[in-house]
Amino acid sequence: MEFWRELAIAVCLMLVLEGIIPFLYPQRWRTLVSRLAMIDDRTLRTTGLISMLLGTAALYWIH
Repeated sequence: MEFWRELAIAVCLMLVLEGIIPFLYPQRWRTLVSRLAMIDDRTLRTTGLISMLLGTAALYWIH
């Protein structure tokens, strides 16, 4: 049960962090999202993979 509690906490923190920029700068957020829509799939996937690897490495280092 501890795992599910920590996973829920992590999801909640992710939602808070993801909501900060659109809350503070909605126009900039809209501009960023429209620019992201123009990026090709390969670049987005590469960026996502790098982000996941960095996150995994940071978790490993912290834990």
